[in-house]
Amino acid sequence: MIGADPLALIALLVWGTLVGLDLVSVGQTMIARPLVAGTVTGVILGDIGAGLRVGVLLELFALDVLPVGAARYPDYGPATIAGVAVAAGAPWELSLGLAGTVGLIIAVIGGWSLQALRGMNAAAVQRHAAALAAGEERAILRVQYGGVARDAARSALLTALGLAAAWVAATFGRLDRRTAVALSLTLVGVGLAAALGGALRNAGHGNRLRWLAAGIVVGLALAVLI
Repeated sequence: MIGADPLALIALLVWGTLVGLDLVSVGQTMIARPLVAGTVTGVILGDIGAGLRVGVLLELFALDVLPVGAARYPDYGPATIAGVAVAAGAPWELSLGLAGTVGLIIAVIGGWSLQALRGMNAAAVQRHAAALAAGEERAILRVQYGGVARDAARSALLTALGLAAAWVAATFGRLDRRTAVALSLTLVGVGLAAALGGALRNAGHGNRLRWLAAGIVVGLALAVLI
């Protein structure tokens, strides 16, 4: 779990803000993917193993999400940071389930925050509708930069909420070994099912489905051999 190092907390807040912005508003360079967000968080907290494990777990759930258009979807970037904060420095079999649970809760809250952000952005467009219709550059920039600023504030607040939840979970949410292991195994199983369901739905029929089947076979073979 996070120590009292204020520099680490600041670094996590900055990283969470960047990750949240990357999902939709700026860049879309894939740093919002749980695997990337978790790995960097693990480096910041000095436990890259925890970052990779939580990142892979939440990536399984994120593989079932396609963030396009007006679709509702969780925000797994800042949520992964919260999950890694729970797992850092703790035995993985005892912390992975709790970390994943915290991450999923924050991801759902993040999805709600994205809906609220869309509403605020739509209201801003309506306020400047006449100027936008006239093609005024200042109005266009005001709306664009305002949307980015609102998303940055949303991402920072979501990250801060996630870190607070991580502290509470790590401090007061300790489970006995049997329950902790069962929770970890349950989340891994549900994550695998979600990832497989998303893959099958996106593969459709024909060649893509055959390539998916071949990839699963090769992946399982490599897992057994390695």
